[in-house]
Amino acid sequence: MATETNRPTRKVTVTLPISLLARLDGVVPSRLRSAFIVRAIEERLALMEQAAALEESAGAWRDEDYPDMATEGAIDRWLAELRGPADDRLYELSADPGERGEAP
Repeated sequence: MATETNRPTRKVTVTLPISLLARLDGVVPSRLRSAFIVRAIEERLALMEQAAALEESAGAWRDEDYPDMATEGAIDRWLAELRGPADDRLYELSADPGERGEAP
């Protein structure tokens, strides 16, 4: 879990509860601590940003605007149509060369 060396860094001081530091020390070697903390902060910020985006977009989808997606079956059909070309291509790529009419 190495830190990215291509990003500028700055040393900061943080205060942690002793019990939390003990837990961290129990699972993360001290030489990897900074990288672990960077990753934890990045993950937490991503969750917070996602929650903010979801809150901001609340109400953007109204059922009455999409009557063709009123049932689970309709949604399943839409997804199948959307995924169909990708599924077909995946099948082609995974098929035996002989099944595709190619020489083995």
